[in-house]
Amino acid sequence: MKELIYLFITFAKIGSVTFGGGYAMLPLLTREFVEKRGWVTDSELTDYFAIGQCTPGIIAVNVSTFIGNKRKGLIGGIVATVGFVSIPIVIITVIAAFLTNFAEYEIVKNAFAGVRACVCVLIINAVLRLWKSSIVDKKTLLIFIAVAAISVLPIDVSPAILVILSAVAGLLIKSVGGKEK
Repeated sequence: MKELIYLFITFAKIGSVTFGGGYAMLPLLTREFVEKRGWVTDSELTDYFAIGQCTPGIIAVNVSTFIGNKRKGLIGGIVATVGFVSIPIVIITVIAAFLTNFAEYEIVKNAFAGVRACVCVLIINAVLRLWKSSIVDKKTLLIFIAVAAISVLPIDVSPAILVILSAVAGLLIKSVGGKEK
């Protein structure tokens, strides 16, 4: 029970200071769960983000569920998820109640502009971290280039299809050519 309370408090703290969505919070989660606590490896966290991107819901919440599940099973996943969303739900509810009254104030507009700029930097940081742990050889670079090329075509391709095709490509490359050394 003590471990579950600790899990809840840890995720509540992180949920209360996480801004900008899943990728913007990757550096914070890496520092907290990989470097500081050692609850997951960098590779596991990258995998959780990839799976979290492909599954319904918010990436950050999905990642919290995965980490909680790894620590304490199903109940750990539930506790981590509830911990992560509890404080933000309260904050969002309060903001929503008053936002229409404050959204037109110049100071609020300027604050949002500052937050948006910060979130862009956090997302760039997350992309660079993901790049380092995901593009590990020529084969993964080839998959990256293929997906990037497909995603800029003038046709609408679902991200889910891109993920499935990438998974199939990874499996085929591994089965046909083995792992690159």
